[in-house]
Amino acid sequence: MTRARMPVCAGEQRRVALVTGAARGIGAATVLGLASRGWSVLAVDCVADEPVLRYPMASPADLTEVAARAGGLVNRRGAVRSFIADVRDADVVREAVEFAVDTWGGLDAAVSAAGVIAGGMPLWEMPAEQERAVLDICLGGVSNLARAAIPALLARPAPRSGRFLAVSSAAATEGVPMLAAYCAANAGIVGMVRALAAELGGTGVTANAVGPGATATTILTESARLYRESGGDRRGLPRAGRVLDPAEVASVLAFLAGPDSGAVTGSVIAADGGPGSPLRSTAMGFGSGVGVSA
Repeated sequence: MTRARMPVCAGEQRRVALVTGAARGIGAATVLGLASRGWSVLAVDCVADEPVLRYPMASPADLTEVAARAGGLVNRRGAVRSFIADVRDADVVREAVEFAVDTWGGLDAAVSAAGVIAGGMPLWEMPAEQERAVLDICLGGVSNLARAAIPALLARPAPRSGRFLAVSSAAATEGVPMLAAYCAANAGIVGMVRALAAELGGTGVTANAVGPGATATTILTESARLYRESGGDRRGLPRAGRVLDPAEVASVLAFLAGPDSGAVTGSVIAADGGPGSPLRSTAMGFGSGVGVSA
């Protein structure tokens, strides 16, 4: 299916973004959404399975396809590139930022959309290596990207309009049974983003998070499997209503990445269907896209 081109605002032409978790889910949709608005985008993903997790991550072919589709939306040769990096590796994340800056002359937005999920059991029964993977990828990945990308955002001359964005989850504020590590990681993302916004005050660079409700990603599929296998409380799974398309969440991220969102910083935008929606009552939210790769 061909993605419709979005109107390109003059202020968004030639802006440069880096998106982690870019091979599938919300990350991939964000790459496509930014490209359709005329951005140059570096699509970053690990594209390798994580041995301690029980579901497959995105593949190199997935990342290549996203970059090719996104490139077709921009009328500039080489406007979308791919880069393989594990967000847990701070040095490689820094290399990705340097590659974007060297390729396009700077960086205007960094979007952390990489995430994984594990659980299906009480925290005290969860293998420590699975807990560590969730915390290191979901929360550590945001920290590593912030450390690498924010200096590049600040390197733009004033007046700046740099944007640091992270995909969190409705699970950040809900005590979802059998997903304690996932809840903790996403709550940490919210706290980190709010602190970054305070630290960046007055620079022209903003920091925000988006907390999706139930979204059609691999994390949602894996969450459903975990609950089926455990026979546990299914409060976190949607009982009725519409599951969000990743592109709907990506459109929120694209606005926040743009130059017109400067009045918004230190905020957590709930992209969950609104008050009373079954999407909001789905406590898990399944925020980040998929895999080391959302």
